[in-house]
Amino acid sequence: MTASHLAVCVASLQDVKLFNSNLDVVDDAFEYLMSKSQKGEKGQYFTPRYVIDMCVKMLNPKEDEYMIDTAAGSCGFPVHTMFHVWKQILDRLGIKQSHLFSSEKKPPECEEYVREHVFAIDFDTKAVRVARTLNLIAGDGRTNVMHLNTLDYDRWDDFTKDEDWEDIYHDGWKGLRALRKTRNQNRDFKFDILMANPPFAGDIKESRIISKYELGKNSKGKYQNKVGRDILFIERNLSFLKDGGRMAIVLPQGRFSNASDKYIRDYIAERCRILAVVGLHGNVFKPHTGTKTSVLFVQKWDDKLCPRKEDYPIFFATMKEPSKDNSGEKIYRVVEGDEGAYMLDEHHHLVVKHDLYNHDGLTEDGIAEAFIEFAKKEKLSFF
Repeated sequence: MTASHLAVCVASLQDVKLFNSNLDVVDDAFEYLMSKSQKGEKGQYFTPRYVIDMCVKMLNPKEDEYMIDTAAGSCGFPVHTMFHVWKQILDRLGIKQSHLFSSEKKPPECEEYVREHVFAIDFDTKAVRVARTLNLIAGDGRTNVMHLNTLDYDRWDDFTKDEDWEDIYHDGWKGLRALRKTRNQNRDFKFDILMANPPFAGDIKESRIISKYELGKNSKGKYQNKVGRDILFIERNLSFLKDGGRMAIVLPQGRFSNASDKYIRDYIAERCRILAVVGLHGNVFKPHTGTKTSVLFVQKWDDKLCPRKEDYPIFFATMKEPSKDNSGEKIYRVVEGDEGAYMLDEHHHLVVKHDLYNHDGLTEDGIAEAFIEFAKKEKLSFF
């Protein structure tokens, strides 16, 4: 786009108000910026806001905890983590909450949280530009979204030495380096929380990358010629977490049931307490894909935060409300007794019909509330 064309576009858009917009609308705009072919070939699909909110509610991030999304997409998990923690900060300060996605000045504590505690990375340069834009808007001009290949961590130093890369991502990279478990290595970190929906289409075929992962081996212990991206993301994501850290990751349903994937489940169980498995409806990622998915919630074993147990209960739930029709269009709630009127929340946004959580007291309790009750009963460290 030439400078003159850009000037015309900016002149047309400068009066459009993004703040206080329904973030679903913002997502739709940014999805348009990402070509379908670009997303589809690697299984990149933006996670619906209501799925993100369920994950955030269930992992319950705190103000002093560090969070990362290793497959950032449009940065939904980091942005909603920010909103969740900002509510805690505003409550603590006795400040009345408004719409959190707004242009009003936030307290310094909110800005500090975004600057110091929230991180995201993605391998797709266009996705990173999109994510940084939304994160900058939502985070009061702060963002730690970086262009890095999560799985190929041995090549990170090649990126970070590039002057152009350094100019853009310096602050985020400095913060990420500070969270490494060991100086001058890019594998193990000390994050409290990780949430991600990694690409699950296609395979990694580079032996150089596969050989760095235990899950690059098959059930017989032999390195494979190709491995599903999502499989390597499981191991890689766990390496980002400190002991006692917790993760929510969206995975294809087959990983939970395929006999051939038992070695993956064993790998996870050896290193983590399996907190919950939530089966998502098959329409959730339509129209992009009808792949059945589930969200896995785990917490790494730790003597204090998550003492190892051989036998413990696991929370299982299945999403019953489809939230979208078979064409991928969202289904919205209607007002009881007035079938022609759609339900609106306090910000006058339409309310998607799902059973994942209670929408600001307007709907019945859902899966997230049931898990919170379970977590308190089990005395999990984060409730």
